[in-house]
Amino acid sequence: MKLCYSVELHKLKFKKPAKTSRNVFEEKLHWIVKLWVKKNPEIIGIGEAAPLEFLSPDYDEDLGSIIESKLDQLVEGEKFEDLDFDELPSVKFAIESALLDLENGGKQIYFNSEYLTGKPIAINGLVWMNDLDEMLKEAIAKTALGFECIKFKVGSHDFDAECRFLEQFRNTQQGKNVTIRLDANGAFMADEALEKLKEFSRFNIHSIEQPIKAGDWDNMAKICKDSKIAIALDEELISVKSSERQDLLKHISPHYIILKPTLLGGFKESDHWISLANRHKIGWWATSALEANIGLNAIAQWVGKHNTILPQGLGTGLLYQNNFEPKSEIKGGNLYFKK
Repeated sequence: MKLCYSVELHKLKFKKPAKTSRNVFEEKLHWIVKLWVKKNPEIIGIGEAAPLEFLSPDYDEDLGSIIESKLDQLVEGEKFEDLDFDELPSVKFAIESALLDLENGGKQIYFNSEYLTGKPIAINGLVWMNDLDEMLKEAIAKTALGFECIKFKVGSHDFDAECRFLEQFRNTQQGKNVTIRLDANGAFMADEALEKLKEFSRFNIHSIEQPIKAGDWDNMAKICKDSKIAIALDEELISVKSSERQDLLKHISPHYIILKPTLLGGFKESDHWISLANRHKIGWWATSALEANIGLNAIAQWVGKHNTILPQGLGTGLLYQNNFEPKSEIKGGNLYFKK
C-alpha cells in the first residue's frame, strides 16, 4: 500500500488579539497534513499541526519541512509507532489524526463516539485576558449563553484588582452559581503562590491551572498539598517522557491534569496520561490549544469517546477570521457535532 502526502501551510488571523499572562497572539501558523493511498486518491485523511509559539517544543516557522521528513519515512514503509517524534508533539498529533481519518474513510471521522450521534460535550466558557471591565462583560455574556462553567486567565493584572474583579463577578446575579476555573499559566512566584491562592479561595474557585512555572516539582507538590484551591497541572505535562509520567504524578499529587493532545503528542499519549491519572485517582479534562477547526474536530471526537462528566476546555474555532469549515456548534454551553 503506497502512501502519498501533502503538507499545506495556513496562517490564521485572530479576530482580536488573544492574550494570556505571558503572550499576545494576533496570528498563528497551522500545517495541514493530507494522506492518501496512491491507488485510491479520492479518500484523503486530514490532520493538523498547530504548535503554540513560546510553548510547543516543536514550534518552528519551517515546521513544514520537518513534517515532510517524517512523512517521507512513513511513505518509505516505516511504521508510525516506530517513528521518532521526540520533541515533536504537534507533528505526531497531525500525522496520527490523518492516519485515523484515512483508516475511517477520509470523512474527518476519527473516533466512534456518541458525540457523533448527538450527545453533547459540556464545555467551559473561556474569558481571555483583557481590560477587567471588558472581562466582566464577557463573563456575564457567556453565562447568558448557558455556560455553567467560566474560566478566567489570571496573572497579568494587579493581583488585588483581579481579586476585586472575581468578587464583583461573584456578586452579580449571573455569577452567583456558576463554576469558576482560573488559569495562571505559571504566572506566580513559588513563595507567593499559596497566599494568592488563599485569597482567591474566598470566591469559591473550582480549580486553578499551573499556578507556578513548570519544572519545579518540589514547590508544586507543596502547593498541591497546602492549597485551598484544587490544582490542575497543564504546562507541567509538556515534554515529560512516558517513563517519567508516573513519577511526576506521584511526586506532585495534583487534583487534576489538563490534556492537550497537540502539546502532548496526540491521542495515544493523552490516553496514557488518563490511565495513569485514573490509577492515582487524579481527575482530568481536555483543553484545546488554539487549533483550527480540523484539529478541534479530532479532539472533540476523542473527548466524546471518554464519556466525560467535567466540563471540557474545548475551543470553538470562533477566534479566527479565516478558519476552516466548522464541524461543531455551541448550544447552551455544550458542544455538538455538526453533521
